[in-house]
Amino acid sequence: MWKIEVEAVSTYDFDYTLARWSMDPLTSLNRKERWVNVPVKLGDRPYVVRVIGHGTVESPVFEIRGESEENKEELIEHIYKLFRWDRDLDEIHRHFLNTSLKSLFNNYPGTPIVKDFHLYDCLMKVIIHQQLNIKFAHILTKRFVEQFGFQRDGVWFYPQPEVIAELDYNQLRELQFSQRKAEYVIDTSRLITRGELDLQGLAEQSNEEVMKKLVKIRGIGPWTAENWLMFGVGREDLFPRADIGIQNALKRYFELDNKPDYEQMDQQSVGWEPLRSYASLTLWRSIEG
Repeated sequence: MWKIEVEAVSTYDFDYTLARWSMDPLTSLNRKERWVNVPVKLGDRPYVVRVIGHGTVESPVFEIRGESEENKEELIEHIYKLFRWDRDLDEIHRHFLNTSLKSLFNNYPGTPIVKDFHLYDCLMKVIIHQQLNIKFAHILTKRFVEQFGFQRDGVWFYPQPEVIAELDYNQLRELQFSQRKAEYVIDTSRLITRGELDLQGLAEQSNEEVMKKLVKIRGIGPWTAENWLMFGVGREDLFPRADIGIQNALKRYFELDNKPDYEQMDQQSVGWEPLRSYASLTLWRSIEG
């Protein structure tokens, strides 16, 4: 076993990340002991890396542990980029002190955007989750991964796109997928395996280019594309106006009689650019549990 210790460059609320992940039954973690087991795929090789929080929000320190020296440096780099410990969240906090969200950010300092474990996993998750309540969305995703993915050291790995591309739609229907959602998941996986959808290449393009290309794919709308950009790629200026959670959070925060429409949301979000993803995440946080 190897282990190293790293520090984040600013305030960082690791416990919030654990709390958010704890809603997903597929994630292997312990909130009391403050660790999460991260499934990492490098090529065709699966690894499990444990990340442990030792510090506080104000002085965040993390320990990374792995089982094998093989690809150690790549694994460390992957984890560092995933948790984005190099992002100065104090700078983001200062930005929002000059906006209408000042008190919200004072209530929830150090809220990081931690990326999902892998680009394909994230895309499958947001396609499955779209237009479902969160509880059933997690149930459906759990069935999908347990049926077609695999475990290593008690940690679940999402299936590879090649596995899903070979499925018949009825195999997902048996898990309570709707016919359309089964088609979206399998057909998108087929595009990836045929080389018609390159997620890694797409992740290097601008938000506008990504949105334009993804929404052309059947079953992927703006909400799905925006969430993939935010949590799969880690983009910082996304504001999914169609998200019911964000609408409810705005209604509560601004003490509105009704959920805001798109025009009101655009007015309320003036000055949040170019960091609207942090506004979105912190708004979600304000109404979670």
